[in-house]
Amino acid sequence: MPQPMKFYQGNEIVAHAAIAAGCKFFGGYPITPSSEIAAEMARLLPLNGGSFIQMEDEIAAMGSVIGASIAGKKSLTATSGPGFSLKQEHIGFACIAEVPVVIVNVMRGGPSTGLPTALAQSDIMQARWGTHGDHAIIALTPAFPEEVFSETVRAFNLSEEFRTPVILLLDEVIAHLSCSLELPTSEELEIFNRVKPSVPPEEYNPYDTSFGDVPPMAVYFEGYNFHMTGLSHDKTGFPTTNPDLVQADQERQHRKIEKNIARIEKWEEFMLDDAEIGLFSFGTSGRASMEAIKRAREEGIKVGLLRPLTIWPFPDRAVKEKLSYMKAVIVPEMNLGQAIWEVRRVLGSEKNIVGVNRVGGVPIHPREILAKIREAK
Repeated sequence: MPQPMKFYQGNEIVAHAAIAAGCKFFGGYPITPSSEIAAEMARLLPLNGGSFIQMEDEIAAMGSVIGASIAGKKSLTATSGPGFSLKQEHIGFACIAEVPVVIVNVMRGGPSTGLPTALAQSDIMQARWGTHGDHAIIALTPAFPEEVFSETVRAFNLSEEFRTPVILLLDEVIAHLSCSLELPTSEELEIFNRVKPSVPPEEYNPYDTSFGDVPPMAVYFEGYNFHMTGLSHDKTGFPTTNPDLVQADQERQHRKIEKNIARIEKWEEFMLDDAEIGLFSFGTSGRASMEAIKRAREEGIKVGLLRPLTIWPFPDRAVKEKLSYMKAVIVPEMNLGQAIWEVRRVLGSEKNIVGVNRVGGVPIHPREILAKIREAK
């Protein structure tokens, strides 16, 4: 039976969705504006056979969820910009060791402590390139309460399926908006659980690519003894400096994401069918863009929106197919210009691409976007 209709904040929806996805561990450290996720997980996990630990800092929090995942538990941590910066070294470990974890970053103003309680969307590039070295990453950007639920579940599914960290990028407004919502039950959801080895412990190697680009993952305490390291490694998990093995392994880790982009990428189209001007926007700015489009349509201006729910890998195919024929492309985002560089990369420098950019903690108003639409018509 569906659960009763209740009011939930976006952050609370994340917690309920994580439980529905099978999350059994949360390791975190309080930080505005994500703290409600930790508070709700502290309440829900003991009721659902899970464990909550408040760690001493963000670095330890990230380490704890990696350890819990290796021990077989779907694991979640949540933070905001300064904490996300502190987590980067361990995120890199999770990438190279191929440990499935979900990291929520509720974006706020920066750099540094910045605007602790105010809106921003300035961690887009950090989500992709925050940890050093060549690595693939998946990052999702929901904008509406129903999407916060579904994308949180999808984050766990993708993380488990591809043995990789997945980042859920909210912004302060999405995290704190309250709405009435009927939450789906676990029985209504498609849940992916990691593939475990089909060989006995004595034949198991944690990075055995004979099973494919995503090797089966054993867990500790089930009879499988194996080594994991942040160093480049061979199929046994032990370090190697063999350049051919390192090359092949890093290419495989990219390939397991890249060859599945068609299944990973996700976006919404809004009034794009006959549009002559295209918008590309996400999160709170995507919602403002939709309102601006409605007002522009009332004035007879043909404009539409491409709104990514998967921001990384960047939706190159959708941008090219949907926006390349527009006479202008407008990119509203709560930063001084981050996603716009990817749009320019895909569409080329000759395309008329302009940004609507705001920092300072105040959301972009639809009238600001409408003004840019009028200029471009």
